[in-house]
Amino acid sequence: MAKDVITLGGLPITVASCDSAARDMVDEALARRSPDRDEGQAPKYITSANGQVLSMCATDAEIKALFEEADIIHADGEPMVKLSRLLCHTGLPERVATTDLVHNAAKLALEENISFYFLGASQEVIETARANMEKLYPGLVFAGARNGYISEEEEDTVIEEINAAKPDILWIGMGVPLEQKFISRNKNRLTGVGVIKTCGGLFDFLSGKNKRAAPWMQKLGLEWAYRTWLEPRRLAWRYLTTNPHALLLLLTRSH
Repeated sequence: MAKDVITLGGLPITVASCDSAARDMVDEALARRSPDRDEGQAPKYITSANGQVLSMCATDAEIKALFEEADIIHADGEPMVKLSRLLCHTGLPERVATTDLVHNAAKLALEENISFYFLGASQEVIETARANMEKLYPGLVFAGARNGYISEEEEDTVIEEINAAKPDILWIGMGVPLEQKFISRNKNRLTGVGVIKTCGGLFDFLSGKNKRAAPWMQKLGLEWAYRTWLEPRRLAWRYLTTNPHALLLLLTRSH
């Protein structure tokens, strides 16, 4: 796994590109197949941070502690990349957006026969996301896919089902901080999994329910503006409050 870590906005961020992040995930998953590994060992846990996450972690100690449980935190924000090159001892090579990373990982998964499990979103969305990935990457192995609406009474059964499926990479998309809380409760029980990767709203994008901003907007760090234009009632206040705070955190808590 990648080991060079910098501090951005108060969080430890791993220096990685989409290619190297995908390679690390696949290599770790392959290592977990070793007959010498401890069967009771918890999987590696990878998550991501953007401006909203930086703001949430700075104002809520419980959420920050959840993120600090991760083995790796990737930077999923273009402003984080640009400011890292000015403020940190090592600059980030690029943004590791999960909507890109899943494709890098899928290409390697085909080569190494790595299996995926999708957990999150509605049943319709998750099934469409899986079907679309299977069309894009014929031969990609899915150990399973399930919606993310899990009651407390169902959680034990879901964990058992995932362990029985033995996915190499478990993608969990429930949104922050629900997905982090789910992992915190269950990581040590997910012993049949190779790697856990949080993925927020990834399945909405893979299913076609949501569309990404144009590449030039992504490069300029304006994807948040595009998403706000699409969902103003849900996102306008969030970004108006968290973006300035995140910028302040990046300028004052990075090295």
